[in-house]
Amino acid sequence: MKKLPPGQRRIDGFPRFGTHLHRPPPPMPEDPVIALSGAVRRRPPVRLEELSRLPRREIVADFHCVAGWTATDLRWEGVRFADFYRLFVQPVLKPDTTVTHLAFEGLDEVVSVVELRDALADDVLLADRLNGQPLGGDHGAPIRLVSPRQYGYMNIKHLCLIEVCSTLPVHRLGTGFLDRVMEGHPRARVWHEERHGRVAGRVIRPFYRAFIRPIRYLSSKGARDS
Repeated sequence: MKKLPPGQRRIDGFPRFGTHLHRPPPPMPEDPVIALSGAVRRRPPVRLEELSRLPRREIVADFHCVAGWTATDLRWEGVRFADFYRLFVQPVLKPDTTVTHLAFEGLDEVVSVVELRDALADDVLLADRLNGQPLGGDHGAPIRLVSPRQYGYMNIKHLCLIEVCSTLPVHRLGTGFLDRVMEGHPRARVWHEERHGRVAGRVIRPFYRAFIRPIRYLSSKGARDS
């Protein structure tokens, strides 16, 4: 049996999970796009059909929730984010721009801020299929970010906007009570147990695990695929 990252426990299946997921998945747009903003020149949003210009990629990877559970051996299909960045983002960067971070936003208005070096890792995908089937609403249709080496909260579902940033986009970091309590780590690497921005991973584990059952219950109330 494969070794899991520190503090993770293997589960069966792949549940819909998240503090906001008592709401159902957002409706599917008729013509899905990924818009670009921030340190880029204006350009039309990237229509998902344009991704056919990029080579397809399949990976088998585990999904690690920051709460402490891991769904193993998920088969994702899509395109490498590094290829997307090279083809669609680099050509429209504003002159003399040094990109440091990317803010990924979903149709459900959830945002993650990812350092560029992590986003460009070889196994980071924009995925539209899971385990041989088109991505369902509960797991991020029409397309989502998949970054296997980072905790799940970085893996934004229903991706619709990428903000290109030359400094840390503080305006994209949550300011609510729950955001402060469950403050994400800026890199969120699972093998380093970077669960929280201020508290050591091994210390915060019991707190996060206590929330698994209530959050899973609330998430199931909004599930569309179950």
